[in-house]
Amino acid sequence: MYRGLLYLIAGWSGFFVMAVELLGGRLLAPYFGSSIYVWGAIITVFMLALSLGYLLGGRASLHAPSLKRLAVILLSAAVTTLPVLLLGDGLLEHLSAAVTDPRFGSLTAALLLFFLPTGISGMVSPYAVRLLIADRASAGHLAGKLYFVSTFGSAAGTLLTSFYLVLYLEVNTILMLMLSISAVIGLLAWLRTPVVDA
Repeated sequence: MYRGLLYLIAGWSGFFVMAVELLGGRLLAPYFGSSIYVWGAIITVFMLALSLGYLLGGRASLHAPSLKRLAVILLSAAVTTLPVLLLGDGLLEHLSAAVTDPRFGSLTAALLLFFLPTGISGMVSPYAVRLLIADRASAGHLAGKLYFVSTFGSAAGTLLTSFYLVLYLEVNTILMLMLSISAVIGLLAWLRTPVVDA
């Protein structure tokens, strides 16, 4: 159960990041278009945020790592996504009027809306790897399994969001659904007793 939760958190975090990235494109499109400039800005922000998140997650795992702290990281990523729901439209409207160049307007919008939650999401996998590894001999194998699950979650988030979710649900509804799932998984991890399965 303990390891299962770690894999679940890593997989869901991968799903969450890619789904938010795709939805970000939908959110920015009415204001800045959907050109290669806009997608380049979004992808750049997400990659930079993830790279910083990987670094911070690895560093955070050095100090008394626990499943509860991993749950806090997951929940923090969800909470910092709330401004996209609450302030996104107003911010995008203001930015589109203030910054007429879609390259810099979309880059600024992506930084303000998505950098923080994506960076926090990036902390999940390296932190989870630390919780999985009990000895050096199994470190590479377990890290590979966890990154497989995380990347598979990213692929699933990309496919399901782009092929299905956006066809049937509004962007804000999808975001609320994902935030709810993050809350449920985070709560399960928080309540789990710290006993590692054999």
